[in-house]
Amino acid sequence: MTLTELRYIVALSRERHFGRAADKCNVSQPTLSVAVKKLEDELGVALFERSSGDVRTTPIGTQVVAQAERALPEAARVAEN
Repeated sequence: MTLTELRYIVALSRERHFGRAADKCNVSQPTLSVAVKKLEDELGVALFERSSGDVRTTPIGTQVVAQAERALPEAARVAEN
């Protein structure tokens, strides 16, 4: 699990669309998709429910995204010091 992957899942949760989330993260949609799938495989859970035109977090995905939203600012503070 990387900070970049955490940024991707936070963006995807907010945007609810792979293309828009990729744009927010300044990466291609395939790059974001592969990273999200890699994290899901690593954790052994589905973080998102995918349907045509819509992406929603699963219940466990909601918890993981919330943890990522707390962790990312803390990681940024460490990098500042």
